[in-house]
Amino acid sequence: EVAYSQSTGQKEQLSRCLKRGIRRVQDLCKVLQLPALFEETAVSYVQRALQHPSFHLLSLEKKELLGGCCVFVTCRQHNWPLTMGTICSLLYAKQELFATVFLSLQKELELSVPALSLADLVKSHLNSFQLFQPTANIPAQFGEDKEKVVARTLQIVELASETWLVTGRHPVPIITAAAFLAWQSLHPPARLSCTLSRFCKLAGVDLPPPAHLRLKELLEILLRMASQLVWLRMFNLDKKTVVKHIGDLLQHRLVLLKKAFCLHDGEEQQPMATGEGSPPAAQDGDCPLEGQQQREDSPRPLLPPCLLNPRKRLRTAAPRASDSAITGDEPISDSEIEQYLRGPEEVRAFRKAKLW
Repeated sequence: EVAYSQSTGQKEQLSRCLKRGIRRVQDLCKVLQLPALFEETAVSYVQRALQHPSFHLLSLEKKELLGGCCVFVTCRQHNWPLTMGTICSLLYAKQELFATVFLSLQKELELSVPALSLADLVKSHLNSFQLFQPTANIPAQFGEDKEKVVARTLQIVELASETWLVTGRHPVPIITAAAFLAWQSLHPPARLSCTLSRFCKLAGVDLPPPAHLRLKELLEILLRMASQLVWLRMFNLDKKTVVKHIGDLLQHRLVLLKKAFCLHDGEEQQPMATGEGSPPAAQDGDCPLEGQQQREDSPRPLLPPCLLNPRKRLRTAAPRASDSAITGDEPISDSEIEQYLRGPEEVRAFRKAKLW
């Protein structure tokens, strides 16, 4: 006879590993203030994963990250803006290791994970900025309407996406730099003297280290576009004063990008038509600086930053003749020793050693 409780699995207990994984998922959902539906979905994912044979032999460190991956997948599936860096900072985990566990979870459980919506991430990230909330601690000239800042930040982020600044980059530093430019451009006289680090301190958010580089790249794009606007050519614009005209630049974004960056076929084929000699400016006796200035003003191709500024590779020194000379003292590898012919005595000794 079989007892009723035994036949229904009423007395089955969860393993310690599974209990720990479920508790970690629940704690993460509470910290991130996720809805109850998200928590249920993430718990079901971590149960499926820990019962899957592929995850039985995972190290303890990777099992700790498995719950975070389940929460991350759930948020992506429900279009909840959450970055991998946020989960890694909560779990004190390396992003490379987290990405490895995430990809294996997605493959083994056959989960469909949609791409992150950058617009949703902009809105959720700016919600944490204190400058866009009515508080008494913020000076009047620094406070701003959140809807205006979000709308202009989205336009700047779209511009960054069209100019290859988003591809392969972490989104939060780009959004921080774009929000800073949007905030400055809405009231330039009182805010141009404010730096990015002070802006983040006033907003009560952390300053991501690459945000300064993203800000520099955005300003270079804006300056390039401003050089194509007729009514701005009379001004000597720099990286500070160009912020005043961000509204005009974003309004005519498509036309200005085409004029500032697209190369025409005629310009590319012009050097080939002059032959292999010196350029025409040098042949006619013109000043070479004029030709250099003309090349700088001509539109350059719109390429990713990794192609415009490639990393310098270490040059290996050319081998010297004395180094390549054979002296007889070089180390001999095992594979090279096995290629040598053995004599009869060596063969017999080798057979004895092999049997032994």
